[in-house]
Amino acid sequence: MDAMLDPTVLQTLWFSLIAFFFLGYFVLEGFDFGVQMNVAAFWKRGSGTRGTILRTIGPVWDGNEVWVITGGALLFAAFPEWYATLFSGFYLALLLLLLVLIVRVCAFKWRDKVDSKRWRTSWDVVHVIGGFAPALLWGVAFGNIVAGVEIDENRWVTTTLLELLNPFALLSGVVFVLLFWLHGTLYLTLKVDGPLRADARRLAGVLAWPTILAGAAFLLWFQIAHSNTWLTLIPIAVAAVALIAVVPLNRMRREGWAFGATTAAIAGASIALFGGLFPYVLPATNDPALSLTVQNASSSAHTLTIMLVALAILLPIVIAYTIWTYLVFRHRITDEDAPAPGSELLDKAKKGYREAFEQE
Repeated sequence: MDAMLDPTVLQTLWFSLIAFFFLGYFVLEGFDFGVQMNVAAFWKRGSGTRGTILRTIGPVWDGNEVWVITGGALLFAAFPEWYATLFSGFYLALLLLLLVLIVRVCAFKWRDKVDSKRWRTSWDVVHVIGGFAPALLWGVAFGNIVAGVEIDENRWVTTTLLELLNPFALLSGVVFVLLFWLHGTLYLTLKVDGPLRADARRLAGVLAWPTILAGAAFLLWFQIAHSNTWLTLIPIAVAAVALIAVVPLNRMRREGWAFGATTAAIAGASIALFGGLFPYVLPATNDPALSLTVQNASSSAHTLTIMLVALAILLPIVIAYTIWTYLVFRHRITDEDAPAPGSELLDKAKKGYREAFEQE
């Protein structure tokens, strides 16, 4: 076998760890994106319901972002050539993604800072964009990564921005949007009560079918045209069965199982994409000899070993904290277009404060 395609155990382990962090990010942040998309789906129910929707992810969304921050940092340290080459060709897309994620943080932090309907409505629009745009951009990016791009001798991506918007990558973006939207909708059925819960269940039933069809088309196209191994048929089959299972589980109101099914579908699709990409990290479509592989894009064995020791200490802490957070905030939120409990007392206090200082 070509030495470029024969990575060491340590290099393979780090490729798997990078895949694990992005899998975790897509599962956890995926339903955050889906919940934010549902701000648009239930827009007509009013600002109160939109606030209820956003409160379901209020305690966890920032913790979920840790997975991509950590994954990106590990990618930079473990595979610096992969990181640098990606940014040489995906710079504008990744910059746009970063800007959307930053504005998204502002939407979470500032939405309720001003008691104004127009203010909240404006930030609700940002929330919708903050859910849809990252899902689409991640999908397009991963579609191009697994399909490959043109790379020159200096390891610069020469594929143009318009060429990155090819049919396979765009289908990948659509699948990411639909799958995350369905995932977030099922998360809502777990986190809210009242009429919104029933409406979210009905919406999930509608979303399941286009997600199944688009997902099947994308994964089959990937397997036939771009996967480097037939073993990826196993996680693809898992993802397919899980997505199909969403339909009866949702109808039977087995909300936890349905959400688990979309979790399994995202995990299966992620494993298939990374597994089909291996031993490459960024294939070169113009000349296979210029492709970046796990072997030629990684850091030294010494660096990878030190990082592995640090990760072995820190990763269990991150996982334990994540589990603890979800256990603490596992309660449901009542669906009502009314002030939150205790807000009447707060309003009275604010009114008294204004009256006291407005007196002459």
